[in-house]
Amino acid sequence: MALAVGGLIIGTAFGWTVYKTNFCIMGSLSDIHNLADWRRFRAWVLAAAVAMLAAQVLRWSGAVPLERSMYLTPSLNWFGHAFGGAVFGFGMVLCGGCPTRNLVRFGAGDLRAMIVLIVIAITGFVTLGGLFGPLRDALEQLTALNLRRVGMSTQSLGAALATSGAGTAVGLDLVLACVAALSACVFVFKDRAFATSRHHVVSGIAVGLLVACGWALTGLTYDEFAAQPSAPISLTFIRPLGDTLDWLQRFTAIPIPGFGISSVVGTLIGGSLAALHAGRFRVLGFADVADLKANLTGAVLMGIGGAMALGCTIGQGVTGLSTLAIGSIITTSALVFGGLQGLRYLERSMT
Repeated sequence: MALAVGGLIIGTAFGWTVYKTNFCIMGSLSDIHNLADWRRFRAWVLAAAVAMLAAQVLRWSGAVPLERSMYLTPSLNWFGHAFGGAVFGFGMVLCGGCPTRNLVRFGAGDLRAMIVLIVIAITGFVTLGGLFGPLRDALEQLTALNLRRVGMSTQSLGAALATSGAGTAVGLDLVLACVAALSACVFVFKDRAFATSRHHVVSGIAVGLLVACGWALTGLTYDEFAAQPSAPISLTFIRPLGDTLDWLQRFTAIPIPGFGISSVVGTLIGGSLAALHAGRFRVLGFADVADLKANLTGAVLMGIGGAMALGCTIGQGVTGLSTLAIGSIITTSALVFGGLQGLRYLERSMT
């Protein structure tokens, strides 16, 4: 119940923040590519920095066993992170935004986003354990690196440095988080246009803190002695979208949802409340068949890519990065690459 209620509250606050501040990672890449405007990108960097520092402090204090999360397994699926991240990044451009953006848009009345979310949920499930599951698993088994062979118990940067005897993985991760957060603050606040833009600054800090709240909630409720313990997690929207679709169909069997489902529903509610508050709730549909094709193609690519990379722009680009996982760094880099390639593709197709 704590995970369900807490996830709903955090998700609602997240959806409200995303809508009100126009926080959008795909939009940040579009701003850079088309307008040379780095403010939304800096907001993303700030969000990741805040989440990273908070998550590592929580881990160091013993409040959250981050090493139990899916991000820090000692198996590094580098191909899935690289290929999946690039495919996801390309797909989100065709849809005009990632799952987070589409959840908020759906909450504001955009029925195109509803179709995109359903397709992402189905395609993600198909890739994780459905028709495409065996192929994805075979690729992972073929390319994944077992980091235990080089003395790493997790795939965090601190664990990699700890193999040299420089210190413990937990302590080194905290030091690295402090250095990264300080560097990020210098990068984002040295730009006057960003520093004087209140809603960009607020969006970065708020998103980072909400991710930290997710870690705190799921970490403090983690019970390793439970029959089926729920690993610590925070905001992410690929697997939870599929879980939400499944929960809607099997509510009587699973009346109380977990954190992931509740955060999805909360984000939808938060976006809807923010749109209603702003007087911008509008029911919208596809402009034409070409618009439908582009959105469906992008949704399929995001579902497949997100499942392979174990996350989306928020799930890997903020939540994953906060763990200092090598896989999250690879995914985020690939996501940016794929997004920029998608923007170039759209630019060429319009000329």
